[in-house]
Amino acid sequence: MEIIHTIARLKESLQKLRGAGKTIGLVPTMGALHAGHAALVTLCTSENDVCVVSLFVNPTQFNNKEDLRRYPRTWEEDCLLLEKIGADVLFAPSVEEMYPEPDTRVFDFGLLDKVMEGRYRPGHFNGVAQVVSKLFAFTEPDKAYFGEKDFQQLAIVRAMVKQLKMPVQIVGVPIVREAGGLALSSRNRLLTEPQKADAAHIYRVLRESIEKIEIASPDKLTDWVIDQIHKVPSLQVEYFEIVDGDSLQLVASWDDSGYVVGCITVFCGDVRLIDNIRYK
Repeated sequence: MEIIHTIARLKESLQKLRGAGKTIGLVPTMGALHAGHAALVTLCTSENDVCVVSLFVNPTQFNNKEDLRRYPRTWEEDCLLLEKIGADVLFAPSVEEMYPEPDTRVFDFGLLDKVMEGRYRPGHFNGVAQVVSKLFAFTEPDKAYFGEKDFQQLAIVRAMVKQLKMPVQIVGVPIVREAGGLALSSRNRLLTEPQKADAAHIYRVLRESIEKIEIASPDKLTDWVIDQIHKVPSLQVEYFEIVDGDSLQLVASWDDSGYVVGCITVFCGDVRLIDNIRYK
């Protein structure tokens, strides 16, 4: 695996590969890699000649400086994992390399970034769009891979690609879960073992909620999910919303859309966890 730290070297290396007719896949990450990331890389390697993984903790998508400071960083473990699962190139730039000057671009995603995460993390998705658009410009991938756990992020990236007319196919990859059902996340490293056991309750409730869509409206089901999760004292729901999977707008009836997803954010102690489940 080639490790590259500069944009110039990345472009040079990929230009040669592209010139040789190789297809290129990209997996953007912020490190602290786990089996969910491994699933992205494994799919990328199977569908492309060259798998590029970026590792960059992007400061512009953190609206909380303490959250940025606490974000797990596990460089040596990450390199070993990527070597093991067959990544070809690791692009790990510095903040100065990615942002030699402040990125002042402001993206307009309509209502997509105003709801759910966007409401609680102002500026977050603009930062995501800034860094992902840079990575796409540097890498020029044929395909790029994102986990479906970050459901709203996936919608934002797809909208950004459409807006900027970038010739890259965005591939969503299903959520990978721990044995107890907790969605894998780099933030899980910040949980104690008792907290992990409590956090597994989130998915148990979501899974059980599927069985209730025949007898409860979206509003009633929303209340039920929140009430059930709050039965575990260490869990505090920030939001749970049942939305159209494309527009991310609330549905009032199960007949409002053929693609309905429940999206949730829960604090376990001071660790913020997100998850989602598809209803139809």
